[in-house]
Amino acid sequence: MFNLFKKDPLKNLRKQYAQKLEEARDLQRQGNIKGFAQKSAEAEALMQQIEQQSKTS
Repeated sequence: MFNLFKKDPLKNLRKQYAQKLEEARDLQRQGNIKGFAQKSAEAEALMQQIEQQSKTS
């Protein structure tokens, strides 16, 4: 019953992942390739966490 009010950690990670991808896209459009690469790497790390947690769930 109390699991109903428990927040889903995967939902938060997916939201962060989408935000990092948007930031990376914006940096790429501005011509900041180093920033794009950094944000893309951060997004990839988040995706690995999402995949790892979804396997354990």
